[in-house]
Amino acid sequence: MLSYDDARAPVTSQEVAPRRRILYLVNEDFAFLLNRLPMARAARDAGFEVHVATNVNNGADAIEAEGFILHRIRFQRGGRSPIAAIATIWLIRTLEAAIRPDIVHHSGLQCCVFGSAAAFGRTFPTINAITGLGYIFTSESRGSRLLKRGMTWLLPWLLNRRHSFILVQNPDDRATLLELRIKSDRMTLIPGSGVDTDALQPLPEPEAPITIGFAGRLLIDKGIRALVAAHDVLRRQGYNFNLMIAGNPDPANPASVSLNEVEQWTRREGITWLGHIGDIVPLWRACHIAVLPSHREGLPGSLLEAAACGRPLIATDVPGCREIVVNDRTGLLVPLEDSTALAQAIVRLAESPQLRARYGEAARKLVVERFSAKIIGRKIVQLYNDLAPP
Repeated sequence: MLSYDDARAPVTSQEVAPRRRILYLVNEDFAFLLNRLPMARAARDAGFEVHVATNVNNGADAIEAEGFILHRIRFQRGGRSPIAAIATIWLIRTLEAAIRPDIVHHSGLQCCVFGSAAAFGRTFPTINAITGLGYIFTSESRGSRLLKRGMTWLLPWLLNRRHSFILVQNPDDRATLLELRIKSDRMTLIPGSGVDTDALQPLPEPEAPITIGFAGRLLIDKGIRALVAAHDVLRRQGYNFNLMIAGNPDPANPASVSLNEVEQWTRREGITWLGHIGDIVPLWRACHIAVLPSHREGLPGSLLEAAACGRPLIATDVPGCREIVVNDRTGLLVPLEDSTALAQAIVRLAESPQLRARYGEAARKLVVERFSAKIIGRKIVQLYNDLAPP
């Protein structure tokens, strides 16, 4: 049954004046912890009372430990029931009436649509964070093409409203939204949520054999099948390389691989599947190279974290990935779904410790200078202050 927690009671005239309130709307608690946590911390440290409305699985303790106020709202990810969508939109609207937020920050396309519909007729500013354009815009299936047509009509109507503002993570997503007739003066580009470069420090390389690391949901459009195919190519060529995969299938996403397929991978020589890991540092400590052959990203957090740890990067030459993988500077870019080119890039880095060290050092430097949590935090708080002045 759809439900939400009771909001904090209004502050009386005898109490201290209330802090500004920000509500983050995210469809899964793990997505909030992975992708929005640095922003929410920056808002908290700037004096905001932080509320989080999300589908809660195992992240409640971690969210509440940050001092955030958690509200449970069940999102039907992967479902297309209009009744379920309307019920969720109504609960969001009811929750907002109870909280009376100064800003609502929608994270991801589904929350942008549902949250914008829930905010209809209200005057608080909404930030619609487009964190990558997702399966609807990357898939060529008939169903996704129909959904894309619907979004092409719906998004301008929802996002161009007076109190609506759009947050993008890379110039390519900005250009795509402009093509969809989203107004440029409503858009702000802030690259990602920020990486804690104090907690993530450069790591020494592990011992041989060369180990490649992948971190992310096990989706076709994350390029996981292309990476496994590249590993098979390398093994057939006689290279004794290992592949470590961190992440799980996502049954709610139409592009997810099956658990059975993942288990078949683990029967191949040199492939280790770790599942979900709470701490990313052990993965990059065990790996020489970070790889993400994705179809499209907003800004790939796994590569940012690997770069902060001083690892060289390999990714596809697609929006989002090329913001952190600067070809022949922080790593190598390869064509989309080209397992042969991906295997060749892995060999190039595997055979050159000097190249790995140079790329890893440059990757770390780029993250510190452009993508650190401190830098991104200052930018997001400035945006919040512009929209809801103290």
